[in-house]
Amino acid sequence: MKTLRLQSHPDPSLQRPWILVQFGLFLMPFSAFLGCTPVLVAALDIWQQRFSSLSREPVNRGFAVLGLVMIVAAGFALDRTNAFLGLFNFLPFFVTFAGLSELIRSPKQLTQIAWIWVLTSIPVTLIGLVQLFFNVGGSPSILWGLIELTISPGGEPLGRMSSVFTYANVLASYYAIVFILNLGLWIDQRQRILGAIFCLNAIGLILTNSRNVWAISLLAGLAFALYHGWKKIVAGVVGIAGLMAGAAFAPEPIAAPLRVIVPRFFWARLNDQMYSDRPVNQLRSTQWKFAWSMTEQRPLTGWGFRSFSKLYTEQMQLWMGHPHNLFFMLSSETGLPAALMLYGLVGWILAQSVFTWRKLQSQHQRIYFTFSIAFFACTLFSFLDVPLFDARINLMGWILLAGIWKMQD
Repeated sequence: MKTLRLQSHPDPSLQRPWILVQFGLFLMPFSAFLGCTPVLVAALDIWQQRFSSLSREPVNRGFAVLGLVMIVAAGFALDRTNAFLGLFNFLPFFVTFAGLSELIRSPKQLTQIAWIWVLTSIPVTLIGLVQLFFNVGGSPSILWGLIELTISPGGEPLGRMSSVFTYANVLASYYAIVFILNLGLWIDQRQRILGAIFCLNAIGLILTNSRNVWAISLLAGLAFALYHGWKKIVAGVVGIAGLMAGAAFAPEPIAAPLRVIVPRFFWARLNDQMYSDRPVNQLRSTQWKFAWSMTEQRPLTGWGFRSFSKLYTEQMQLWMGHPHNLFFMLSSETGLPAALMLYGLVGWILAQSVFTWRKLQSQHQRIYFTFSIAFFACTLFSFLDVPLFDARINLMGWILLAGIWKMQD
């Protein structure tokens, strides 16, 4: 079994920030403050050391311009105070991304990050299982309030595992990352402990009752099978997906026998029969239409961060924190220029990652592929939800992106 120990950095000048980052990775699932703070401090340390080279990097300049666009848009917001507060979900992470992209440069570091997150997912899942099946919860405050675990008895919403995260969908976005890293490590290193953790995380992933992460995990499994040329597994994944889709959406004569095979837990959740009485104002399609109508009215500057919730509540008589789609949220709250810039910058990094992957040695390509798929999972999840309001999930996504940006053999 892999032992948890801190790894040294090949560049002695970056040893201190790399140690800080690893400490943060260990603590991140359990405390946003104790997990994210060391990573931010490490990024600022790197900026202090290498400001000149980082400030000349075109991608970093792109994020700097994006930050300015967001700040200007906040000045035109419906509620400027909330809009400027909303900037903290983005600006610190742009700075952190630039610093970490200078720090995380080797496949060995990617492997270390993956191991830390996979092994720390064990207590996250065990806490969730106890929460769900033993109806145990609470809000213990540890270290003078620096660690506050809000664990809802029976899950949040009730019956859906949320563990140390505030909501089942946030936990699902966490699993979208660690499940893929777990799978990639297991395929690469073939250690039994990784297989056991994979099964544990698969159970947790299922119990979040999130259609998003179910679909993403199947797509990830298909991507790995195609990458390694495992035709039987490809056929198996496609078959499982077909059975579930048929049981959920096929005409009744076809769906009926499939529902004997596929548990109702899956097909009724997929086609929403489990929540068939859901009001129209709770549907994602309604939220997306509303967000787009906001964009049409203010396409350049948007209405300001956190404005969707206020306007949606006033018109739909239902509080909704965000429109469950990152692009629609950005376009409606900061304007189309900011939304397109963010997706353009990230898209450019992902396009360049194809060339980076080709340059790596074959044994290093596998972990790089795993990180790339994990980040794609984050991107897919953002089209149906916006988990970045949890700083832990937000930072995990930026770490994945930083890890695939400047990789070297």
